[in-house]
Amino acid sequence: MRIKLIANPVSGGDARPQIRVALETLRRLGAEVDLSLTTARGDARQAASLALSEGYDRVVVAGGDGTLNEVVNGVAAPDLPIAFLPLGTVNVFALEAGIPLKIDEACVVAMHGAPRAITLGKINGELFLLMASAGWDAAAVAYVRSGLKKLIGRMAYVVSAVETLLFRPSPALEVQLPDGRCLEGFGLVVSNCRFYGGRYVVTPAASMFKDDLEVCLLLRGDLIAHLRFALSLAFKRPLCVTLAQFMSVDEISVNGAGVAIQVDGDDFGPTPVLIKAVPRAVTMMLPGDSFSERSIDVDS
Repeated sequence: MRIKLIANPVSGGDARPQIRVALETLRRLGAEVDLSLTTARGDARQAASLALSEGYDRVVVAGGDGTLNEVVNGVAAPDLPIAFLPLGTVNVFALEAGIPLKIDEACVVAMHGAPRAITLGKINGELFLLMASAGWDAAAVAYVRSGLKKLIGRMAYVVSAVETLLFRPSPALEVQLPDGRCLEGFGLVVSNCRFYGGRYVVTPAASMFKDDLEVCLLLRGDLIAHLRFALSLAFKRPLCVTLAQFMSVDEISVNGAGVAIQVDGDDFGPTPVLIKAVPRAVTMMLPGDSFSERSIDVDS
């Protein structure tokens, strides 16, 4: 089996030792491996696009969710199976799909797991792996200070989120549904997975094996509403019906006066955006007991 291994050497810090383990393990399992190391944003996407035309049997991604996002956009077809070796800080896709966090075990899934076609989202023509959101969380991503991020890592997003809640009021946004309905809200998550930023559940009915996307629309924009939303996530409690509205859609249009959008944890720019479900967008190598067939304990 010919494998293109696309690896991000700075995922989660210094990932080079784990990449060496992955390379050795895949070869020990019988694969012929061609390694491509990324050096800048866009490298993983380009390498994946080339792999699609160069006759590889599989693409294996060693990195975080951002690297995997690039690869699915580079492949953008169900014909070439993709496997994920989680090396990032959070690895939401691995948590969602039950992919082992130990590299040698993830390599076994990459080689001998079950190929499953999954639904992805598409926002203004770009595929997303996990979710797109609008509102205060997206503003926190947009306004995070790069110097502080280098100094304290992920905690810089927490600082930015607090600053956004206190000093940047949430502008109203309008969502238009395929049936013509228009709804107003002050925050939005559109997702094909349940987990958000870790093992926190925002869209419990979402699934990568369904043909649609799940929407959580925050109905209020005041500070108390946002704090209740954050506390519900932190303590893993369902959002009350007066705070949020849930729906399943195959397409949704999001408009507003410069409302921030983030996609898979990266700043995407402001509204307006059109988000669509793309069934069977790519094929992923997943464990045989992936989340569609088992119950995940979100408290673990």
